[in-house]
Order: sequence, then C-alpha cells, then structure tokens
Amino acid sequence: MGVFLVQVEYLFEKEKGTSSVILVGWFEYIRDRDAMLYIGCPLWSYKEWVGDFFPARTRAADFLRLYSRQLSTVEGNTVFYALPSAAVIERWRQETPDDFRFCPKVLRDISHVARLDAGSPLVRLFVERMRGLGERLGPIFLQLPPSFAPERFEELRVFLQHWPADVRLAVEVRHPGFFEEPYESELQALLQQHRMARVLMDTRPIRVGSASEQQTLQARERKPDLPLRMVATTDFVFVRYIGHPRMEENLPFFEQWAQQLAHWYEQKLTLYVFCHCPFEVHSPSLCAELYHRVGELVPLPPLSTRQAPKIEQQRLF
Repeated sequence: MGVFLVQVEYLFEKEKGTSSVILVGWFEYIRDRDAMLYIGCPLWSYKEWVGDFFPARTRAADFLRLYSRQLSTVEGNTVFYALPSAAVIERWRQETPDDFRFCPKVLRDISHVARLDAGSPLVRLFVERMRGLGERLGPIFLQLPPSFAPERFEELRVFLQHWPADVRLAVEVRHPGFFEEPYESELQALLQQHRMARVLMDTRPIRVGSASEQQTLQARERKPDLPLRMVATTDFVFVRYIGHPRMEENLPFFEQWAQQLAHWYEQKLTLYVFCHCPFEVHSPSLCAELYHRVGELVPLPPLSTRQAPKIEQQRLF
C-alpha cells in the first residue's frame, strides 16, 4: 500500500461573529484504505429515548445493544468519572457490532489533576482497560480543563510523547490561549508529530436565537465559547457538535459541516462525529440529519439497522 501526503487548505470565514478556519497541515496516510464516517451521541443510556429512538418499553439493559445498531460510535463520557471493570468492558464489546466504535474520555483523575503524569500507574491501567474493547476501541480523547494554559505546554508535550502509539488519541484544549499564536501553531505541530487529532468543538448552534434561549441552552450544556477550528492534524478527525434543539437552527451549520466532512472523506480520513444537544432527546435525530447531508455529497454506506428515527421537535421556549 502506498503512502502519500495531503495538505489541508487555508480557509477563513466569519459567520455570525465567530471565526472558522482550516489550518495548513501535512500528514501521511495509507492510500488504499477505505474512508469511514462514524457518527453518534455522547451517551447511549438515555431513558427519554424510549418510545422514539428505542422501542417502547425497552429495558435499560438493552440500551447499548439497540443504540449500537442505529448509530456507529459513542463518546465514553461515563468513563471520565469512573474506570469500568474489565467485566463491564467485555460486556460492552460483546453487545456491539464489530464495526461499532467506543471513544472513551480519559479519566478525570488523569486529566483534571494538578499535573499530567505520563508515568502514573493509573494511566497505564486506564489504557490497558480500554484495550479490552479490542477492535471496537476508537480514538480516546483527552479533555483538558479550562485552567490548563499554554504555560503548561511542556507538561502536555511530555504526556503525549509517552502515550502509547498504538492507541489513537484526540486532544481537547479549552484555554483561550491555545487559540492564539504562537501557541496554536505549537499545538498543531505537536499533534501532527504524534499522529493525534485536535478535538473540534462547535458550540455556535447554542449561541443563536433569543437571549433567553441562549441562556437556557448554555446553562444546560456549559460549553466554553471558543473559536471553531476545522483542522486535520492526522488521518482521523474528531468533531463534537453542540446542536440546537430546533432542527432548523442547525441547518446552516450542517451545510458547512457536510461540505467539510465530505472533503475529508474524499481524502480517506476517518471521521468521528458526535452530536450533543442541551436537550439530549434530540441528539439521535441530529446525527441522522447530518449523516444524510454528508451522504448527499459522497457515497456513504447505509446505517442499515442504525437508521435513527425522526424525533418530533418539542416546543422548548
């Protein structure tokens, strides 16, 4: 199989007062591999999906099995709070199809402590436990707290240098300093060096509408107001889209994302896309709509039994 380089083009635009940029980056990937678009929600266990996304009277014990046949990936947000036992990891593996992917969030006892410690026994235990998912393990993502500033860049560099190369990692920075030069370029170069992705978080949809709507949505979701960076630093992309509960408010953003995701898909990047919503009942329908729009631009495989049903949009405001 051949290996070649791809350049990510410069683009810059402003929408509703926010910036969106695709930075230049060079990286290698395998010419002959198939592109993949994995799409899912931040969780699989949500009781209000019963009767819509899940059939009526679905038991909680069946949530993961049914979820994994309608969507193709999930953020492992529960892992952030507590390390599952090896038996639980094995059960997750057995309940999901071969082509399903878990993308666990690094334990907060690793990421949200006084210092990132690459040599911590807990890091080794966490990685080994996640390896129990086998081929169903997608990229793990390291979410750094807003207090993690560029002044701690060396700490991050050492941590990433010691991260096992066979376990893919995406990094989410939340301090505004990482969105300014020279720190942004230094971060991009570090991620490219280690074939890691930058988590692309889009919070624009919860910052539209009336002031009262925005206040309600932002109070429920509590995501930082940071610039969107549409940037590929390696052979996979990791997107966290924070959607509006009214579908029509998402459509302009979906149009932009569909174009960009289709472009990356044609370059044979692997795409992991997660749709959140402050009212989580709407997250599956956001996934289905975005997947459909990308599929209008590039030939995507059908979600098969993963086809998420439409959820009636409720009046929230």
